[in-house]
Amino acid sequence: MKYIAPVQIISLLLLFGLASCQEPSRVAETSLPLPSHRQLDWQEMEFYGFVHFSINTFTDMEWGLGDESPEKFNPTELDTRQWVKEMKDAGMKGVILTSKHHDGFCLWPSQYTEHSVKNSPWKDGQGDVIAELAEACEEFGLKLGLYYSPWDRNHSDYGKPEYITYMRNQLQELLTNYGDIFEVWFDGANGGTGYYGGANEERRVDKRSYYDWENTYALVRELQPNAVIFGDAGPDVRWVGNEKGYAYPTTWSYLMRDSVYAGMPEYAELYASGQEDGTHWVPAEADVSIRPGWYYHPEEDDKVKTSEELMDIYYNSVGRNSALLLNFPVDTRGLIHENDVQALQEMAARIMRDFSVDLLQDGQVKILSPSKGQHGPENVLDNDMATYWIVNEEVLEVDFGQEITFNRFWVQEHIPLGQRVKSFTLEAKQNGQWQPIASETTIGYKRILRFDDTQATAIRFRVDDYLETPLISQMKVFLADNSR
Repeated sequence: MKYIAPVQIISLLLLFGLASCQEPSRVAETSLPLPSHRQLDWQEMEFYGFVHFSINTFTDMEWGLGDESPEKFNPTELDTRQWVKEMKDAGMKGVILTSKHHDGFCLWPSQYTEHSVKNSPWKDGQGDVIAELAEACEEFGLKLGLYYSPWDRNHSDYGKPEYITYMRNQLQELLTNYGDIFEVWFDGANGGTGYYGGANEERRVDKRSYYDWENTYALVRELQPNAVIFGDAGPDVRWVGNEKGYAYPTTWSYLMRDSVYAGMPEYAELYASGQEDGTHWVPAEADVSIRPGWYYHPEEDDKVKTSEELMDIYYNSVGRNSALLLNFPVDTRGLIHENDVQALQEMAARIMRDFSVDLLQDGQVKILSPSKGQHGPENVLDNDMATYWIVNEEVLEVDFGQEITFNRFWVQEHIPLGQRVKSFTLEAKQNGQWQPIASETTIGYKRILRFDDTQATAIRFRVDDYLETPLISQMKVFLADNSR
């Protein structure tokens, strides 16, 4: 039997109780791993921004060596409000900032190092990028997340036990001085050549044990109990395994978490897509940059991804049971470049158009499958994520009341009680005959299918295989412009 924590049992009793008069035992006695409240809150964000901005921006590098002078950091028009406003207008729910990358330079005036903005000419050393971003997030209603690189190519103690104290001191600063943090993002790149206080050598660490992750995570939990922690092994959110922003046709939110460690070479191949029999709930986050690089490089001004490329990324991340973390390489002015803004605006407009009208909300639409009371099939059309349809082998048939044209299908599971569907089929009724549209695998929080324009008078949805009794929360149908 899979491990189920006591807190999950309590959650089941609170969430489900005796609500199901149809299948109380089959649903309530699940042994599936279940998400925490912080993971559920995170999952609903779906789409948020990443900002890579640091001393690398001014040295034209992706990975600094740690020997850069803080005097190089000098943005001329830094405006975090511009970052946040553009993201807010695009429908993003939050932003994660690289507070310290591998070079060790800190975007806040840390008292534990001289390698920070306090020794830069920007604002005469009195500036704090994180504080300004936190204020902008509060103004525009976005959530703030912080990236922190465990690797530090500047610090003389990296590789020694003393460095862990330094790292935790900095986490204490970051997680107590800037309000609520929704995600703490730990990079998996650890160890290699660096400046290391002038040693200029290569230092390797045991990625499994050096950072004493158990106690480091405990510190994060103590300081920011509502924040999810990101890493290859989670513990709350995992890396999707590539930097293309793509999840997989089969993407599980379950992970064999105890088998994974940050930076493991075989992670992408063996673990990134999740496992059907995973032991913990660790959903995927797909990260990708709007340009080829993560940091700003002038020669990439004409290499910004097109709205078509960005929409492919959206459908293959958010539409495949993953969140999308889209990176913006802020330029030397301290602004998101105009070309990046234009691409983001075009992407946001296309998302809005694609999902503006749910055709299943038309007054003529009828569910032909028999109702089952509180957890009947009609719940999939009520736009309420708290309700769901308990699927007992039956097929869901929805009649449009007329012939319509559509090319998008959106379906969601009730993930507070786990991810259950292994495969499903969608059919369309054309000229009185049922024709297959798609046969797919996992659903999870959200699955969006794209296909050619299809004319039909009804659709039929069937779960073909599952781990435990399927619980479908939402279903939608749209007509997007496939010509773009």
